[in-house]
Amino acid sequence: MRLNESVIQSHRDLLYCTLQEQSDDSSGEEAAGDTNMDFLRNLFSSTLGIGSPDKVLDELTLEGVARYIKSGKCKNILCMVGAGISTSAGIPDFRSPGIGLYANLQKYNLPYPEAIFQIDYFKKHPEPFFALAKELYPGQFKPTVCHYFMRLLKDKGLLRRCYSQNIDTLERVAGLEGDDLIEAHGTFYTSHCVSFCCRKEYSLDWMKDKLFSDDIPRCDKCNSLVKPDIVFFGESLPVRFFTSMKMDFPRCDLLIIMGTSLQVQPFAGLVGRYESFLLLLITDSVDPLLGLLGFGGGMDFDSDKAYRDVAHISTCDDGCLALADLLGWKAELEELVKREHAKIDSQDKSSESKGAAAKASSASVAPEPRKEE
Repeated sequence: MRLNESVIQSHRDLLYCTLQEQSDDSSGEEAAGDTNMDFLRNLFSSTLGIGSPDKVLDELTLEGVARYIKSGKCKNILCMVGAGISTSAGIPDFRSPGIGLYANLQKYNLPYPEAIFQIDYFKKHPEPFFALAKELYPGQFKPTVCHYFMRLLKDKGLLRRCYSQNIDTLERVAGLEGDDLIEAHGTFYTSHCVSFCCRKEYSLDWMKDKLFSDDIPRCDKCNSLVKPDIVFFGESLPVRFFTSMKMDFPRCDLLIIMGTSLQVQPFAGLVGRYESFLLLLITDSVDPLLGLLGFGGGMDFDSDKAYRDVAHISTCDDGCLALADLLGWKAELEELVKREHAKIDSQDKSSESKGAAAKASSASVAPEPRKEE
């Protein structure tokens, strides 16, 4: 016999409070928290007769997602993105066998690949990281179709927030900034002195000058190392990551996951934290799905009980173009990419011209050799 609605509602409220308490834990226990929440969801579903939510999509396909967005019922879209959305820009991801960043660090003589992003190793041996940072430094790459698709979501008032694992700042270059963006693993955009007693801040241009002069960046004030504000292993994620997720995910209508294998916590745990949203995964391989089907509470693409999750197998750029086409935005997206890339090219040429002019001016005023009397 089913319980009456008031009892069910009171237990739902209790469940909500319990889940909120779980979400308040911003330590490294995210994975365990997700498991506990899954247990609670299943317990309440079985004991209170609360079944799976009704399907919002008429079909669990990209076409169904597009119709949902066009219906006007989808007002708060979240994106979770990783290094895979930047590979078409020429930036390697981390874990792809043979071509990923970790597979090509032999020249730095590291004890193990991840050491290049270990804070303790960095403080003793900063040279490998700064050599790599010079190769990957922002300003040398253009945002991809995927980046500009998220910009289009913003321009149309549909993007609530982008949660990014990336440190390449391409989301910013594409037009996401401030409130639009949670850089969960930090950014090159600013840098700080590593000394807790100092913590002086430095700009993107300051760090760039140091790197391309082959100098190890050191603080002008205390001579300690200066590190870009990217999150190393052994450091905490930004506080804003934890505060924003508590507001964003309960209100989310559609979560779009692109370019991430969801192997790094606590970022990966966001998927299992709530189940009130629809989920679209765009991936270029079916292999990740094997690990994600039962992941942290949450993904079910093809079982009899599937009700919300959609997997679209393609590259991130092609998936975004396909979704834009179904939404009637494809021409607009392609024009946005073309226009913004042309603007970046124009800025690069202008900078090169100014640099050449400065060198020529410096040469023209150089003192002439002194003649012997």
